[in-house]
Amino acid sequence: MSEHFDSLETRVPAARERELMARLPAQVAYAKKAPWFANTYRDIDAAAIDSRAALATLPVLRKHQLIELQKQQRPFGGLVAEPWGRLGRVFSSPGPIYEPEGRVADYWRTARALFAAGVRAGDLVHNSFSYHMTPGAWILEGGAQALGCTVFPAGPGQTEQQVQAMADLQPNAYVGTPSFLRILLDKADEMGIAVPALQKALVSGEAFLPAVREALAQRGIDGYQAYATADLGVIAYESSARDGLVIDEEVIVEIVRPGTGDPLPAGEVGEVVVTTFNASYPLIRFGTGDLSMILPESLLQPSACGRSNLRIKGWLGRADQTAKVRGMFVHPEQIAQVQERHGQIGRARLVITNPDSNDAMTLYCEGVADDALSAAVAASVRELTKLRGEVVFVAPGSLANDGKIIDDRRQYN
Repeated sequence: MSEHFDSLETRVPAARERELMARLPAQVAYAKKAPWFANTYRDIDAAAIDSRAALATLPVLRKHQLIELQKQQRPFGGLVAEPWGRLGRVFSSPGPIYEPEGRVADYWRTARALFAAGVRAGDLVHNSFSYHMTPGAWILEGGAQALGCTVFPAGPGQTEQQVQAMADLQPNAYVGTPSFLRILLDKADEMGIAVPALQKALVSGEAFLPAVREALAQRGIDGYQAYATADLGVIAYESSARDGLVIDEEVIVEIVRPGTGDPLPAGEVGEVVVTTFNASYPLIRFGTGDLSMILPESLLQPSACGRSNLRIKGWLGRADQTAKVRGMFVHPEQIAQVQERHGQIGRARLVITNPDSNDAMTLYCEGVADDALSAAVAASVRELTKLRGEVVFVAPGSLANDGKIIDDRRQYN
């Protein structure tokens, strides 16, 4: 039995990169058929977007922008060129944000992640993601059916009925959140019902904490995690090597400095930005708002499972760290602009506190400064944020490599 979904997973990395970059110009040209891309890319020569450096010249479209774009132009903010009949479903995520689903098998590219989790054709998959309005359940169902599995559409809630169905049907695979799987297993214990057939799980939608992973393992359930979003589908997934999340073969992932579109090197924490080759929803440089990093070792050698694509560390927090200070919103983009103005700054972090119940800002900057530079940086902070803030320079390398640009430490108790 093959350990890999297909030969793409074990390609020579240079060959993968050539093939992905060769596909970029056509995808950019296709995206320009949609109104938002047509306007935003009006001066862009699609044929010239054939490398990561060229890709990095395009603006980042961030998830938080979708709500406003869709309000301005229903239903998809001008990001989709296909008419209703060419789309299979439309979903609504909190916001609301509307997401299309195209009429292709495994539209969300989930089969590969399921395969890496040990799911195979002929398995019965218990799907506890929601089938109501949001795409979560359909994302997993599409991949499971493409793989040749049968799916029980459980959805969330009704735990006693779900446990009874597990006892009757004996599924050998589960998809859903890890916390809900624990709830189901605890309910099964309470009801005195065994589910011995359940041996593998692909979980998503929340952090897969080590304690939960271990608790599942003690019950004989081998749990894996997938990183996916309603906009993009599967971005990366875990393999048997447990050495990070392998990036999906059908996306390009960049890690950028929060608040900018500037790519960061491997090992630096930043925002996950994804480009897909999806024909129905051609998102290019889509900023997820999530923090992660490329694992440096994945540049040097394949995973122990044999998959040769780059790997990310997993979810490390949120990149959108906007805070409201003295009635004014302060954004990571503004702090990035301060850094760009003053090249002597390495990493920077704005710390917000409220001593004596009064908001205070301090910008910590890595580097060596004199009084003139400190004053210039303080002036930039005031100009860009419309707020006064103290500036403190610290030794290079002393700020944590965690992607945090704004650290809100205010106490309200």
